[in-house]
Amino acid sequence: MEPLYEEYLANRGTIVKPYYWLSFSLDCSNCPYHIRTGEEARVPYTEFYQIFGFPYGPAYPQTKHLTFYELKTSSGSLVQKGHASSCTGNNTHPESMLFEMNGYFDSALHNNNAIRHIILYSNNSPCNEANHCCISKMYNFLIMYPDVTLSIYFSQLYHTETEFPASAWNREALQSLASLWPQVTLSPISGGIWHFLLNSFVSGVSGSTVFQPILTGRALADRQNAYEIKAVTGVKPYFTDVLPQTKENQNIKAQAALESYPLNKVFPGQSLQVTRGRPQPNLTPDLRVPVIFVLVPFRDLPPIHVGQNPHKPRNIVRHLNMPQMSFQETKDLGRPPMGMPVERMEITEQLASSKEMDEKKKKKKK
Repeated sequence: MEPLYEEYLANRGTIVKPYYWLSFSLDCSNCPYHIRTGEEARVPYTEFYQIFGFPYGPAYPQTKHLTFYELKTSSGSLVQKGHASSCTGNNTHPESMLFEMNGYFDSALHNNNAIRHIILYSNNSPCNEANHCCISKMYNFLIMYPDVTLSIYFSQLYHTETEFPASAWNREALQSLASLWPQVTLSPISGGIWHFLLNSFVSGVSGSTVFQPILTGRALADRQNAYEIKAVTGVKPYFTDVLPQTKENQNIKAQAALESYPLNKVFPGQSLQVTRGRPQPNLTPDLRVPVIFVLVPFRDLPPIHVGQNPHKPRNIVRHLNMPQMSFQETKDLGRPPMGMPVERMEITEQLASSKEMDEKKKKKKK
């Protein structure tokens, strides 16, 4: 196999030309080294904020694509971490570079058969537009490597709204990719994954900056992404909702709250709603208010083991696994909780017949 790329040793990892014919270009600031591995994969915090929209929420318009990745063994050990950036000069997306036949991931798995899990953290969900065909390349890659699982996390959906001409293609391609579950999972970046990215892929941050609070604007966008990707694929994503459930919103459906939140306005104004003659605060929280109780690091998800199942359904509803219980615990499920007063009543035929005899005696006396 002759690879398409060229890889060079750098101070803290490697730098890679995804296509050996690439050269320095004035039209693209990242050319020709669009793939970087190890500590070379770290990006400045300002770049991370602008591209991924953390901590305030999505930044529009967004033309750059950036994908962080991890290659892991079946036991979860890290083989390599890196990132791939889009090429504005050649109009190429990161997923297209990584999953190209004879490309970087193809060569990595060919040379290291211990790699069993690929994790992507992208600012945009993958697309399948004619100039890129990212999802088609990913799909073909997974067919070629059936024992490899792929987890995709994204900070916003890319061109799935109806106003984009290719939205129907992208939505259908995302659904086809999701139909490979459990080999493939599509989920929004949420919760502690943000802290993990800051710690692993962003330079110039440390200590409390790594575990900074997730602001409400970002948390609302993550919740919206979870709702939309489930609507597109029919598969429930992995998602951590960090927004507190207050008395004002505990009885309101999440979908209604999401539909009322305009993602293109990162800081909407405050307003009051009148209910039964009393002014009530707007249920859309202040997007600058941090969710301060979520300050725990993200722990790696266990790798997904894929069985040989050629008949996978197109639409799947995922459920969380229930904890394993012992036989004694299973028997105790029918018992009432401790401290709860219980009144036992036994009705037998003997008691019923004795009552009838008493009533007959009373009638005879009369």
